[in-house]
Amino acid sequence: MKHLTITVPCFNSEDYLERCLDSLVPGGENVEIIVVNDGSTDRTGEIAERYARQFPDIVTVVHKRNGGHGSGVNAGLARATGMYFKVVDSDDWLEEGAYRALLERIEKWCAQGFGPDLLICDYTYNHLEERTEKTIQFKNVFPEDKICTWDDIGTFRPSQYLVMHALIYRTDILRKSGVVLPEHTFYVDNLFAYCPLPYVETLFYMHLNLYQYYLGREDQSVNEKVLISRIEQQIKVTKMVAESVDLHAVRRRYPKLAGYMCRNVSIMMAISSIHLLLRGDEQARIRHLELWSDIKRSNPGLYYRLRYTKLSGFTNLPGKLGKLATVGGYRLARKIYQFQ
Repeated sequence: MKHLTITVPCFNSEDYLERCLDSLVPGGENVEIIVVNDGSTDRTGEIAERYARQFPDIVTVVHKRNGGHGSGVNAGLARATGMYFKVVDSDDWLEEGAYRALLERIEKWCAQGFGPDLLICDYTYNHLEERTEKTIQFKNVFPEDKICTWDDIGTFRPSQYLVMHALIYRTDILRKSGVVLPEHTFYVDNLFAYCPLPYVETLFYMHLNLYQYYLGREDQSVNEKVLISRIEQQIKVTKMVAESVDLHAVRRRYPKLAGYMCRNVSIMMAISSIHLLLRGDEQARIRHLELWSDIKRSNPGLYYRLRYTKLSGFTNLPGKLGKLATVGGYRLARKIYQFQ
């Protein structure tokens, strides 16, 4: 068994795939890198095959018809042999020193035959063209270098939530959770970072700036214009997340986790609502009302919790002044937290 499987979903990634893989192959033969070429029409497949020839004990290439990012993650998880599983997008990379420290820790657990269900590391947003960066840390949320449970976590700040970039799951936890990401759908990383959490019993936080997330491409899914154009995709995933887990059952076992998960849905509702408001047309206004009505109809208890939280509730303020306050708050948050 490999210690760590890293899946790299790729679609037309020739401009940055080498940077990504160059950061991963130093992990050595205890790392399994599965490059999933998701129907690329450029040199992505050729580049991936070159790395597979150069590092045959480390790199495996899967060529498949295009199915979207979630399809690539599914393909990697289906083939994973590592004790732990991580997704690294093809335009991102791992910081070398943090990567080696992570692997040293995982090696010890593999030698002992057990380890925590979820590893959490810090990550950095890199605006390379602007030469700016913003690192998200979790020192205030989790005890450092200590196996803990959800009962031991602290309070998340507004800029802190458990995105795919921060997480390394035990592979068997992912399989136990049954998470399968929908094909031809954007923003499915939200499902990956949410649905398996109730299956996690033990956690381990390493204060390492591991994942380097590239921001700045015009076609990037987190670009504001792209988000607005793909708002129906965002709404689809928001509803899937809201309906995927019984938070009442989670609350009975892990009250703090349930609080975090409710907050996570609130953030997604806020993002969907704000980008509908930014689109600004009559159809967007109607979709905004429908989004909240759908949540109210499918899960009234969750609706009222979301409606009166500071995050998502703030995006459901009535009238023109409510819209101005919501959009103004969003613009301020973008400036403070430096997201795209």
